[in-house]
Amino acid sequence: MFKRGTEKVKDAAKPAGERTRELIFERALELFRVRGFEETTMRDIARAAKVATGATYYYFPSKEAIVSAYYDRVQSLHAARVQEELSGKEGLRARLGMVMHTKLEILQNDRMFLGALFRYTGEPGHQLSVFGKGAEAQRKQSTELFRQALDGSEVSEELKQFLPWVLWLAHLGIILFFIHDESESQAKTRKLVDGVLDLLTTLLEFTNSTLVRPFVKPLERRLLGMLREAGWAEER
Repeated sequence: MFKRGTEKVKDAAKPAGERTRELIFERALELFRVRGFEETTMRDIARAAKVATGATYYYFPSKEAIVSAYYDRVQSLHAARVQEELSGKEGLRARLGMVMHTKLEILQNDRMFLGALFRYTGEPGHQLSVFGKGAEAQRKQSTELFRQALDGSEVSEELKQFLPWVLWLAHLGIILFFIHDESESQAKTRKLVDGVLDLLTTLLEFTNSTLVRPFVKPLERRLLGMLREAGWAEER
């Protein structure tokens, strides 16, 4: 009860425009969750928020802009969860598992409209293209969480530079599988995550062995160079 009262006081302290924007945003997410992204219109959102349709377009020029704002929120929530829980995890497998599974927990109730994040993947100029400029900050934030999970591990410096990108790409595929997973509580996706991470950490242990390391290091350098040329890894 006291928490709700505190939230109301905080909301009242916000500028009217910010409160209106948040109201539109929250009502849009409610409709996306019930009807789906495709079936919901901007007029529906305005009606649910009890504001003029023009006001809705003022704060969000399109439904895609709302989804972009939603993913910004997801990234912020994910970063906060990782910062809170990562220090209590020991071992690379546990740290990577925490990063992956907390992302799925945050997305759990939004599978019905998450496809909107992938439908524009092939359009580099679109704000929702996960490979486009519009998502650059989100990509960097997400890869940074994987980089933090690798800190303190015995993984080579070369791997620490390009593995976050590999993990980011893997997590996109997992989210896509998650969207279509109809098993109870998406248990198949969680099992997939565990299987992938078990395989990856076993492979990393193998490549870090004294016998294999001299053969793997040149390949790591080559892969890192390719990522740098593509603009996906920075000089360190």
